[in-house]
Amino acid sequence: MIIKRLVFTFSFLVWMVPALSQSEEAKKEIMEPIKKLFDGMHQSDSAMVHSAFVNEVTLSTVTEDKSGVPVLRSSTLQSFLQAIGKPHLEVWSEMIWDPEVRVDGNFAQVWVKYAFYAGKTLSHCGVDAFHLVKNQAGHWKIFHLADTRHKENCDVPKSISDQFK
Repeated sequence: MIIKRLVFTFSFLVWMVPALSQSEEAKKEIMEPIKKLFDGMHQSDSAMVHSAFVNEVTLSTVTEDKSGVPVLRSSTLQSFLQAIGKPHLEVWSEMIWDPEVRVDGNFAQVWVKYAFYAGKTLSHCGVDAFHLVKNQAGHWKIFHLADTRHKENCDVPKSISDQFK
C-alpha cells in the first residue's frame, strides 16, 4: 500500500513539474511587453513602448478630483507616447510588484501594484490592470491598460523605495 502511494505521488509530481514550468514560462512571456513598456518609459524610448502595444489601444485612469469624487480619464496611445518621448528633467521609473496573471487561451490579464517615480521622488502609486492578446506571430501585446492613481497611502515595498534614496 505504501509503495503504491509513493509511486502515485512520484508519478503525479513528475507530471506536474513540466506543467508548472510551462505555466511559469507562459507568465514570463506575458510579462515581457509590460517589462518593455516600463523599460521604454525609463529610457524615454517611445518606439520601445509602442512595440509593447497593438495598434488600437484603450488607456484609462481611475482617480479622484480635489473633492474626492471618482473620475475616469481616457487617453490615447499617441498622447502617451508623446509624453514618454518628450524630454523631461527626471527619469521616469514605474516599479511593479505582486503581479497576478490570469490566462485563457490567447487572452491574458495582469493586475499589478506599482509606484511611479520622477527621478528620486515618488509621484503616485496604484494598480495597473493590463489586458493582453497573443498575436498571429505568437507574441503577447497590450490592448488595454487601466490604472488607479493615489498620492497618499502608497505602501511601497522597502526593496523598491530604497532604490530611490
